[in-house]
Amino acid sequence: MPAATLDAFLNSYLGPPDELRSAVVATIRQLTQAATKIRNTINQGVLGTAFAGTRGANADGDIQKDLDIFADDIFLDAMRHAPVALYASEELEQPVLLDSQAPLAIAIDPLDGSSNIDTNVSIGTIFSLLPATGAPDGNPAASFLQAGVNLLGAGFFIYGPQLALVLSLGSGTHVFVLSTRLGTFVQAYESRIIPARTQEFAINAANYRHWDEAVRLYIDDCLEGTEGPRGKDFNMRWIASLVADCYRILMRGGVFLYPGDQRKGYRQGRLRLVYEANPIAYLVEQAAGAATDTITRILEIEPESLHQRVPVVFGSAREVARITRYHIDPSAIGERAPLFSRRGLFRA
Repeated sequence: MPAATLDAFLNSYLGPPDELRSAVVATIRQLTQAATKIRNTINQGVLGTAFAGTRGANADGDIQKDLDIFADDIFLDAMRHAPVALYASEELEQPVLLDSQAPLAIAIDPLDGSSNIDTNVSIGTIFSLLPATGAPDGNPAASFLQAGVNLLGAGFFIYGPQLALVLSLGSGTHVFVLSTRLGTFVQAYESRIIPARTQEFAINAANYRHWDEAVRLYIDDCLEGTEGPRGKDFNMRWIASLVADCYRILMRGGVFLYPGDQRKGYRQGRLRLVYEANPIAYLVEQAAGAATDTITRILEIEPESLHQRVPVVFGSAREVARITRYHIDPSAIGERAPLFSRRGLFRA
């Protein structure tokens, strides 16, 4: 039996006539066209235009690459042809009003992982769809200051060996891959399930000295392997591309940590709640995983500002819950006994 196409999946989502669902489908179709254009540019590498040059800083103070701006322009133009009222981008200080009568608001990170452009590592585009809400005070950001539980759908494109779309519209997390032979996205994985247990974690270990004690304790326990309180060996991974790390976890399990730390500007983490944490959390939860800010469920956090940052932990549900216990009361974790000596990262 041939695999289903994205079009067939979207048609099955439509069901009986429904304005909001029709808008979601039309928007996803525009996003796929834009992502294909981005992929074609990325594939040219340093031989193409709008690649790895730098521009300055975006609204949040991060250095912009030429490809960041190029991707943002492509997606913004695509959304002008979709039933989208408001377009909020990580690259823009304020949302863009496109059509006040349209039912949707889209939050997008046009090019996640752009620091990896030069190194040929997978990068991506992260997006989430929200109902456009009228703001009495005329604040265009109001539609994006909704908790993630209100998302209508979320996904990301990953520009890697294949162009893949990871998508959830509220009934599982599905993976589609662009078939160059068919000229369309074809379903590669239906309703991914992240294993509840794992022996693999992803974190930037270079920041060990800056972490809070709870994070250091968790990582130390993992690194002690079979001789430590976990009683099993762990592998460590870190790609520094959120979409690539998330895709790996969707494929084989694991847990990802980007905690806040003691460095200036990092106390509240570095990932954006609206553009990154919410859509990733939505996809992970729809795949039977979990996502928190180390304690609170990500999707229950009400954003206070458009570019708000949060600590993020996501992946295998039991491991995410354990990390929460490390933050609340590590002494309540049964297998953590005094006989296990504490050893720091990379120390014997």
